[in-house]
Amino acid sequence: MKQTKYVLSGGLAFAEEKDMKQLRKLSNDGWHVSGFKFMGYTLKKGESADYIYSVDYRSLKDMEGEEYFEFFASSGWTHISSQDNIHLFRASPGTKPIYSDRETTAEKHVNSIKSMRWLVISMVFLTVFACLGALISTGTIQMIFNILAVVFLIVAIPASWTLIATYSNKWKAEGRKGLVTLVKALPIIFLLFVVLVIFQVFESISYSVSILAAMLIGGIVAPMIIWVIMSLYIRVRGNN
Repeated sequence: MKQTKYVLSGGLAFAEEKDMKQLRKLSNDGWHVSGFKFMGYTLKKGESADYIYSVDYRSLKDMEGEEYFEFFASSGWTHISSQDNIHLFRASPGTKPIYSDRETTAEKHVNSIKSMRWLVISMVFLTVFACLGALISTGTIQMIFNILAVVFLIVAIPASWTLIATYSNKWKAEGRKGLVTLVKALPIIFLLFVVLVIFQVFESISYSVSILAAMLIGGIVAPMIIWVIMSLYIRVRGNN
């Protein structure tokens, strides 16, 4: 019987609570998370136990880690794994939540926003720059700018979507319902902007439609491929 397996994450910015509930359910089935993996988690087989899970977002300096994890341990939260500024903890049911009020919950999302904001700004700037370059150039240089525009756009879209979702989580924690409602409409506006950019950069309508179709198919198929590859990788590594 296999002793390790991989599960996909729904994306902490979009489905943090759902992920934590899923990890708890898996622990009850004897599968306990041992660490982060690309777009998901690694699980190890063990005794069935009821654990609750929570994540914190914080950039730690070299000397801060030990004190930071000891603080959580003293509150009943055991550190499981970290990836960049994301830290995963578990505890027994009934343990006081890591964040128990609006102010501290909002602060958690602020820490996450800080780590993503400059990446998103940079990718959006590069995408706009590449699109402008494609519009004012011709021949080989235009083709290069077209390729760069698509590459930057592929990175900018999920990064921007994640940042928007994180802001929505922050505003939800602060009780700012109007802004949360506004954010729900942003994906549609953003999608229309992406379509406009693609049709503007690529003069051929059929080529533009092909790119949009490829992006849509990629968005559906890519997670399935990642799950298969990571599951096989974890299984082979576990057997070794």
